[in-house]
Amino acid sequence: MQIFHQILNSCKNIQIGIIDKIYINLHQYTGLTPYMKKHIPNLLTLMNLVSGFVAIIMIMNGNLKLSVWFITASLLFDFGDGLAARLLKAFSGIGLQLDSLADMVSFGIAPGLLMYRLIVSAEGLDSIAGYIQYTPVLIPAFSGLRLARFNIDKAQSDHFRGLPTPGNAFFIISLVFAAEYGNSQLIQGLINSRAVLCFLTILFSSLMITGIPMFSFKFRHLRFKGNELRIVFLGSSALLIGGAGFASLPLIIILYIIVSIIWALIS
Repeated sequence: MQIFHQILNSCKNIQIGIIDKIYINLHQYTGLTPYMKKHIPNLLTLMNLVSGFVAIIMIMNGNLKLSVWFITASLLFDFGDGLAARLLKAFSGIGLQLDSLADMVSFGIAPGLLMYRLIVSAEGLDSIAGYIQYTPVLIPAFSGLRLARFNIDKAQSDHFRGLPTPGNAFFIISLVFAAEYGNSQLIQGLINSRAVLCFLTILFSSLMITGIPMFSFKFRHLRFKGNELRIVFLGSSALLIGGAGFASLPLIIILYIIVSIIWALIS
């Protein structure tokens, strides 16, 4: 309890930002060495990669319902490694490169393979099915291009240009969540259509390499001011999920794209 009160008292200094307060407290009371703190974000990134690899194994074994949970875990680890890096001030060149490599596996290859399995299992366009079933190669190809551009584009430090690879992965797994867990007849009908799946693959893959500005979820501090759009969007998404369950998940990424376009036009 004494340590807890010390932490609370240290937060009374309003001249220090919230992120700096957390950093100081972590440094003083956790006993983490600078070396340990530097690699905590990298450990989370590796967990992202491992989860993505397990998702690929699940997809290859035909267990699509379980694979989307591992891709979801990758999304959480991807969010966590960036947040940990900012809280611990543990930025490094290797962390940046490792993050891109992990994202390529978890949000490029895994969703691409998942979409391939969905298209193969779908119906329609039987005469050209042998050709269009390879449309999902666009997902890892454009994801790789998207990640490479991000690494060299300093302007994307606080926003994105084009749909981020985790956003594209989220949309793909949201289709499975909505169909399998949300019992959405509409989504079940959509993912049973080979033509619709190919169209969505081309559309969302193309969005990744466009120059459309899209807001990021990078919280550089924990105050509401400066994070209004992020907090309101996350709150609205939570309400949407609470009201419609898994069936609402595809709508969230569509809403994200629409809100980002409006945000870009008025800002």
